[in-house]
Amino acid sequence: MKTLIVDDEKLALSRLKRILEEEGISDITEASTPLDAIKEATKSKFDIAFLDISMPTMSGLDLANTLLEMNPNTFIIFQTAHEEYALEAFKSGGMDYLLKPISNETVNKCLEKIGKYIDTKVNETKKIVAKRGNKIYLISLDDIYYIKADLDEVIIKIKETDAYVRKKIGDMEKILSDKNFFRIHRSYIVNVDKIKSMQSIEQSKLEISFVDIDDLVTTSKDGAKEFREYLDNKTI
Repeated sequence: MKTLIVDDEKLALSRLKRILEEEGISDITEASTPLDAIKEATKSKFDIAFLDISMPTMSGLDLANTLLEMNPNTFIIFQTAHEEYALEAFKSGGMDYLLKPISNETVNKCLEKIGKYIDTKVNETKKIVAKRGNKIYLISLDDIYYIKADLDEVIIKIKETDAYVRKKIGDMEKILSDKNFFRIHRSYIVNVDKIKSMQSIEQSKLEISFVDIDDLVTTSKDGAKEFREYLDNKTI
């Protein structure tokens, strides 16, 4: 996710950047003044902005109002050494409020909170937060080919890569229940709109191929039967 961090203290700025990188955020833009932050926001849309509250010329609270006017979808996270700003921070549209010194644990909880919020808004945003190595992806549902169970996680297959979400496949099935996705196997959910062709194989299973990628996915026997019934109701 594209992230802006703003702090007039150089050490605090570098510390926050290091922690974010350790927590999987790699696309980070730094600004040491509110004016620099506004200039950066005119060039890019940021998914998240971490703002120090106490800064010269303009407070982080006022900066938040400006950034939200430019992009209302930005998640604003305030950081400060002073607890008394908490109420004002949330009134200014803050998603979270971190007390300095900031730690990996508090940043991780903050990022998890954002991820959960996006999950609950998936019908409006049509995005899923996924991770691969030190990169975090904001994936459109339309870009997903299939989802594969992997212990307590799932693997999201998009054209460019595989990415991981810390959810069970049953949870993903519920999230996508009103979309054109179908669980063809206890380990697989497919995006029906990405299917190119299907071929019957042994035990009446179906082997599914997709547009633009070479992957093949096989249904279970029961999954094939249920999928055929699903398609009968969806096609003419």
